[in-house]
Amino acid sequence: MRNRILSGSIILPFLLLTLHSNAQKKADRKKIHEIAKTVKGHVGMAMMLLEDGDTITLNGNDRFPMQSVYKLPLAIAVLNQVDKGKCSLDQVIHIRKQDLLPETWSPIREKFSEGTDMKLRDILAYTVSQSDNNGCDILFRLAGGTAYVENYIHSLGVDSIAIRATEEEASKAWKIQYTNWASPLAMLQLLKGVHTGRYLSKPSNDFLLKIMQETTTGPGRIRGLLPKGAVVAHKTGTSETNANGLTAATNDVGIVTLPNGKHYAIAVFVSDTKADATAREAVIAKLTRLFWNAAK
Repeated sequence: MRNRILSGSIILPFLLLTLHSNAQKKADRKKIHEIAKTVKGHVGMAMMLLEDGDTITLNGNDRFPMQSVYKLPLAIAVLNQVDKGKCSLDQVIHIRKQDLLPETWSPIREKFSEGTDMKLRDILAYTVSQSDNNGCDILFRLAGGTAYVENYIHSLGVDSIAIRATEEEASKAWKIQYTNWASPLAMLQLLKGVHTGRYLSKPSNDFLLKIMQETTTGPGRIRGLLPKGAVVAHKTGTSETNANGLTAATNDVGIVTLPNGKHYAIAVFVSDTKADATAREAVIAKLTRLFWNAAK
């Protein structure tokens, strides 16, 4: 695999970038730096052309709070249990009213405020496509907890991901969200495994890609500057903004299908910045479009 590493802090006057592929000859290293520094925060990015492995990163080994991006590895762990016969996508799960916590993002609660019976496939869809936090914690309980999911992901050879707190636990204190972290390169590795179908059976993998493609959150991020109708399978993550105006996480990770039928995976984490939501999302959209233009 040919790796080009854009390394160092985004505030350095010069960023090392070795360019060999046609895609990266077109990708202006100065432009990458300029895009990243607009938010005056901690930005990490990793991009891979999936058909040939050509890779470029910015702060690719740094740790970034995932927020709801961790629902992607959670979904992989649950679908692995489906493949093992421990549960079924058509299995009906009883959701109690007390499972639907009020102070959190939850389309399930908005629709079924008194609780409901729901198939596992639908809880997965709510959790990935709509980033439902209550659905997420229901899945953690089904899978065996955060430690089980973290250990499973590590067993796949993806080490630089930590999954320590449920959504309910992470909501209790600002610092807890930082215990759920990933490096951009680790997330890129996970996305490559999804693209190649390495982790799951074909039906489970196809289902995962479907609910990722149906993601409704963060339309201004990876999808933001791509042509209408571009095929994107992705998962977003977003923190709240604290009293000091600091936003811990504005993230998006996914697989983009190019007009020529090839694909690239991209993971962008924008962390610890006081920039507004428009500026944070623009970093993700602009980096995604930069590689779209370079790779197509």
